[in-house]
Amino acid sequence: MALPRPTLTRIAREYAPHEHRPLDGYLVAMGAFGTLSAALVAATKLTGRPVPERPALADVALLSIATHKLSRLVAKDAVTSPLRAPFTRYAEPAGAAELNEEVRDEGSSVRHGIGELITCPFCLAVWVATGLTGGLVLAPRFTRLAATVLTATAVSDFLQMAYSISKEKAEG
Repeated sequence: MALPRPTLTRIAREYAPHEHRPLDGYLVAMGAFGTLSAALVAATKLTGRPVPERPALADVALLSIATHKLSRLVAKDAVTSPLRAPFTRYAEPAGAAELNEEVRDEGSSVRHGIGELITCPFCLAVWVATGLTGGLVLAPRFTRLAATVLTATAVSDFLQMAYSISKEKAEG
């Protein structure tokens, strides 16, 4: 049974009386995540793909680093800003090809909630890890290949940063 709109508005107002919190936007995001998860389970069942008892440690490491990179790429990278633009406003550079953006607060709570989700690499990581893990079951070779590209890029990023820091220290 769905709660009537006035009840939802009252709950939101009581939850955060001094600040706007897009609770209905968060509910939509949670519903979308549940749908994604259910779709992965259904696809696994329909294809008859076996689900590993325990994922290999190498796969966990590979997907962990790939999740880190893809989450930051979507949430912070300058090149992916057109994907975030409907939900955010540019604020300033954040160094090393990353941007700080402000979530658009006008319009719908759903827009605001999506804006918060897609600008937060920590929030996106759950979605990315779920997708990559589902991919590992449904298309393991392709997923490992894509995760390898993301992992190599993440390692390269850290090496580039280490090089820059070392160069600055050496030059005084």
